[in-house]
Amino acid sequence: MSEKPKIEPYTGPAGGWGSVRSVEGILTREGRLVTGNAILLKQNKPDGYACVSCAWAKPADPHPFEYCENGAKATAWELTTKRVTPEFFAEHRIAELRTWSDHDLEEAGRLTHPMRWDKASDRYLPVSWEEAFREIGRELQGFEDPDQVIFYCSGRASLETSYMWALFARLYGTNNLPDSSNMCHESTSVALPESIGVSVGTVLLDDFKKTDCIFFFGQNVGTNSPRMLHPLQEASKRGVPIVTFNPLRERGLERFTNPQAPTEMLTGSETRISSQYHQVKAGGDIAAIMGMCKALVESDDKACSEGRPPILDHAFIAEHTHGFEDFVEAVRSYRWPDLESQSGLPRAALEAAAAEYARAKAVIGIYGMGLTQHRTGVENVQMVVNLLLLRGNIGKEGAGICPVRGHSNVQGQRTVGISEKPELVPLDKLKEKYNFEPPRKTGMNTVEACEGIIKGEVKAFLGLGGNFVRAVPETAAMEHAWSRLRLTVQISTKLNRSHLIHGEVAYILPCLGRIEIDEQDTGPQAVSIEDSTTCIHGSKGHARPASPDLLSEPRIVAEMAKAALPPKKEVPWDEWVADYARVRDAIEETYPDDFRDFNERMWQPGGFPRPVAARDRQWKTKTGKANFIVPRSLEEALGLAEESRDILKLMTVRSNDQFNTTVYGYHDRFRGIKGTRRVILMNRNDMARLGLEEGEMVTLRTAVDDGVSREVSDMRVTPYDVPEGCCASYYPECNPLIPLWHHAERSKVPAAKSIPIRIERMGARIPEAAE
Repeated sequence: MSEKPKIEPYTGPAGGWGSVRSVEGILTREGRLVTGNAILLKQNKPDGYACVSCAWAKPADPHPFEYCENGAKATAWELTTKRVTPEFFAEHRIAELRTWSDHDLEEAGRLTHPMRWDKASDRYLPVSWEEAFREIGRELQGFEDPDQVIFYCSGRASLETSYMWALFARLYGTNNLPDSSNMCHESTSVALPESIGVSVGTVLLDDFKKTDCIFFFGQNVGTNSPRMLHPLQEASKRGVPIVTFNPLRERGLERFTNPQAPTEMLTGSETRISSQYHQVKAGGDIAAIMGMCKALVESDDKACSEGRPPILDHAFIAEHTHGFEDFVEAVRSYRWPDLESQSGLPRAALEAAAAEYARAKAVIGIYGMGLTQHRTGVENVQMVVNLLLLRGNIGKEGAGICPVRGHSNVQGQRTVGISEKPELVPLDKLKEKYNFEPPRKTGMNTVEACEGIIKGEVKAFLGLGGNFVRAVPETAAMEHAWSRLRLTVQISTKLNRSHLIHGEVAYILPCLGRIEIDEQDTGPQAVSIEDSTTCIHGSKGHARPASPDLLSEPRIVAEMAKAALPPKKEVPWDEWVADYARVRDAIEETYPDDFRDFNERMWQPGGFPRPVAARDRQWKTKTGKANFIVPRSLEEALGLAEESRDILKLMTVRSNDQFNTTVYGYHDRFRGIKGTRRVILMNRNDMARLGLEEGEMVTLRTAVDDGVSREVSDMRVTPYDVPEGCCASYYPECNPLIPLWHHAERSKVPAAKSIPIRIERMGARIPEAAE
């Protein structure tokens, strides 16, 4: 980084001139303003391309500039004029590149040629596509057991590519199909089917126009899905209360100035987003929601005893739910002091939130990884459902549950077969259509893949996008074990650390990005994605490819499959590559209920929604009804031998200048942090209690007794508005602190939002001049 660290409060709103200047900065870097801005006009438009960043819904009637600050950064990042050529690799040994930061690796530019690691020179050397596919196929044919191979898929691959990738894995003989949702919303995929019979949210974009109350849990809209600020602003302006539960005060959940509204920009007017903002303790969400439920039940008891209309929707509960009596019994059993202690919120705050909920006729419950990335992640999600069910807020207009997914097609790839769970895939249809016996054994999810790599049971890793080594927990053990893999293959657009921590045989296969024109035998191709609201959208590239040597993701998948598998006339790999519409036909035949008239409907403005039974109050659960589910505990177990006052709960967070593991720069504008990412954000009372001063450099150590030392050093103590006993720092820098076993029960999502740590002084302090 070129500038000294500077930390000072940011007083502006989300959006506004800060957003405009940030977009201007990324577009003018390297002279990208003309081409980049022209391409951005096609972003998230019905005839354009789907943003390569987040998965938020694409409206049928888009704004003139239907992109956010981070979406513009993602597009500009992919359209960089810099190139990582064979000459680049000739100049840099892998040992040197391993010392580069995440930002500098990706900032180097777009990959242009297929490369193979050479042990003698410790460099990647150019290789022809034909030779690369031939050797990868030969290596895959040499493994004794198909389950020794991992077929990882990041959340950016299209529906077409994902379908082909999943089929490739199963034809090879394994269900080892972990993906990025294993690291974020797998808790949703486990929780919602048990509660309401579907694995996805029930809210459509139109519901935001009809709701009269919104509850927000553990999701930073200003950084992770800024386009959602538009429907939130519209709701706030018509008087819709927005009640937020989040440990940190995030600017996007406080106030917003719309950069596309000239009057707002000229006058500096701001829209209040949250009408109530409750800073719940990390891991205290169940207690907070239970407190609201307790207040609602007590209010309902009083109303009924006084002959007033009830607070709860008893008719809905009787007709559509199961388990209400057991849930209410559990609610009554909790004491207010315990709920206050474990949530970190006073009874009055929880009762105020419950009163707002009780006044509303249609409530949307929104949540993100602040709920899912806990050891109680599954129960956290089910508690949101419990709250919504009390007043019938699922299956009616303006109401429902809304998990906010991260990467642009992370939900869609699951829809078309990227899953380690065979029961979620129509294997019998695949068997009939492609004339083979699909594997029926449950495959490895992300945590299990890591365990297999560390134990030496996994021999090969094929990565369809992403930066797996950097994204997963237990960094030190994972990087040490990674070099023992026989084969690693990374299909990528840019260089990242997963290319540098490689196996004995290692390939980088550079692909076209979604924004680029994809020309195949039948002409320019389009792909499709599914957004967070289950709507399917077409997407076609508009930029010239970064290199004539790039291949599309479908082409790379097809060529690898052809090299590794025996020829099979039922699987028309070449025909699929020539015309992606043929892949969509295959998807429709495999999933007819979800993809009826796929090719005809994929350009429908706003996308076409997949059918979601719970939207129509059809409950595909074991009981045939929506289920109230009693959580087993109010607060997650940390796996500590003994709780101690010197142990804090660390939440990993993303900055305003990153998306997932991609770091665009070192300016976290909303948190007032510039020039560094090595900070630990702490409550001033905790700093005083532990004897730490602002600017002091410290080491973070994981406070668990499992015989493994985990630490991250050179972190700057920074006071911040965070609940006592909690602290925050950046992902993925703090991933080395997360034990592999520290994950959500049943979903195995890494519990990155409540890592028990101790802080040790290093005896140094950043000079005042650097602040």
